[in-house]
Amino acid sequence: MMSHLRSSGRWARGLVALTVTAASTLAAITAVAGPAAAAGHPKPATTADKPKLGDACTSADLGTRHPIIKSAEVAPTITHFKGWYVTEGSTGTQSVNTNTTETISVSVGLNGTVQGSFAVEALGSVGASLGLNVQVNYTHTSSTSQSISWNFRQPGYYGLYEGTKKVTGTYGSLNCNRSDAGGLKWTEGPDTGSYTTFTTLEEGAVRCQDKVPANSMMAKAQGLLDCGSPAATAKHLAGPVPSAKAEQAKRDADNAAKAVQSMKATQAAKPAPFAALNCQPAVYRIDVPGKVLNWSAPLLANDGIRLRESSFFSAHLDNWRLCNVTENNGVIEASLWNWGNGGCATIPADIANQEQAYLTTANCGEDDLQRFYIYRDVPGSSKIGLQNKYTGSMMGHDRYADGELIRQYSSGRQDGTGTYALTGV
Repeated sequence: MMSHLRSSGRWARGLVALTVTAASTLAAITAVAGPAAAAGHPKPATTADKPKLGDACTSADLGTRHPIIKSAEVAPTITHFKGWYVTEGSTGTQSVNTNTTETISVSVGLNGTVQGSFAVEALGSVGASLGLNVQVNYTHTSSTSQSISWNFRQPGYYGLYEGTKKVTGTYGSLNCNRSDAGGLKWTEGPDTGSYTTFTTLEEGAVRCQDKVPANSMMAKAQGLLDCGSPAATAKHLAGPVPSAKAEQAKRDADNAAKAVQSMKATQAAKPAPFAALNCQPAVYRIDVPGKVLNWSAPLLANDGIRLRESSFFSAHLDNWRLCNVTENNGVIEASLWNWGNGGCATIPADIANQEQAYLTTANCGEDDLQRFYIYRDVPGSSKIGLQNKYTGSMMGHDRYADGELIRQYSSGRQDGTGTYALTGV
């Protein structure tokens, strides 16, 4: 059996070694070959400075979030493959060009990439929980033919392959919010999504007659090898063997990529308008606690929501209403309607996948980019944190200054500059 595998150095760069140090952490995630979900609500891999579900938090944490890994699936995946027949007298080292069977891209959330500290932290938690070295930055396996050099010691029908462990699953977020038991606690927020990453790449060769472990990389490659009839094998005496399964896998990958592009185009389309906004009568300013500046909607279409001081000339641009309000498990969801320009707060669709994309207003519509989760301080306090429903990012600002843009941050602002006050006017 060709059991000696080589680890490809092409993808070794950028991997972060993450090691599980406690059996209880491993138990938080159940990794299986088929669909997997961890039982209950497991806590993410934690360090001393990372919060856990149920821990106490402070009002400064209202504008922050951390990932919680809810499920994980680890599946050996062949990314490149070629069937190859070696005859008597042709043994020894040969270089074989393999075809792409699947391209794996690292992503977190809906944007097909890895943006911001939340995504990196989520993938780091996955690797730590599973005890695997996984990619934590945006990259993908090669989509072009790969040449594999292999020393064939005996004649036979071989499958040359390159592969990796594909890791997929779902995540949620830990957010600071008021607790029914009193005080502020880290709770599981409504924000959820999926992730994809992979481990180091391996090269190898396997024959039809080799006995290999079930659900291993070699078993996956052997499944792509045409091990049917002698006649099927004989027709490949000339050398390279096209694989129908490999070609179908490539077509499936191409179709999946087209589907993602179609979904993005649909999401970028202009939303249909609301039939009517159901706004609460109360009017608010969204203040920086203890300071004079607050959110003010833009007058110009291409500008964003900025920190401004209220005055006689504010023209209600600093006045907001909560519309189409719902509440689930203590978390408010609402659209933010501006009295001054009649628009709703939103992240622009064309930059929604970017860390630090600015917040602006647009015509109100049925669009999750215009919906926000509101996390509240204890009763009697007006302090809040705001999270965009579509992107999952928290709202905040870089510095306290007149004219500073309100932006989205995937993990929020850890210095407390993502905590605001909902002050009645």
